[in-house]
Amino acid sequence: MLILASKSATRKTLLENAGLAFSTAGAGIDEREIENAALTGGENRAGLARLLAEAKALAVSTMTPAAFVIGADQTIAFEGHGLHKPRDRDDATERLMAMAGKSHELHSGVALARAGNIVWSTVETAVLTFKSFDRTMLDSVLDLEGAAILDSVAAYRLEGPSIRLFERIEGDYFTILGLPLLPLLAALEQYAPEVFGPRS
Repeated sequence: MLILASKSATRKTLLENAGLAFSTAGAGIDEREIENAALTGGENRAGLARLLAEAKALAVSTMTPAAFVIGADQTIAFEGHGLHKPRDRDDATERLMAMAGKSHELHSGVALARAGNIVWSTVETAVLTFKSFDRTMLDSVLDLEGAAILDSVAAYRLEGPSIRLFERIEGDYFTILGLPLLPLLAALEQYAPEVFGPRS
């Protein structure tokens, strides 16, 4: 049995497109508490993404010990600071205008747990560079995005109209979407090959 410890529609779609059968469950962890403890202890944003992914996987795994549980999370580092989901459109606008013409790092952690133990985890990083867009261009993109923008830690969606704002992307597309799919599939092949179904 395979469980995705996330309610993310994007992560769910990625796993479905990979042909995996799984269920979903919310992890219900206090992400800010974990973040504060990790950063106070000297952890960086990449390490935080891995810790959050592991915490989500463990939270669900302890309730369903027989299952393999996938946890995933993302963090963003921009000019030495971490970012969270925007509060509203004004917050997203202010943030994105400050990032125009600049680069930032997006870290995606993913973990696999079973019986309350982490059996594998990793973090992948992408570097994204915005165009030097103006407020008119940004407003047109946010109009097209609508409320979907508020569900993204990055305040943009590369799978949506936000792609118009970018000049350059260095890194794996799945990592940017929030689930490093290729390393995850390799880990499932190693630790839980049964989730791929019977082999001929």
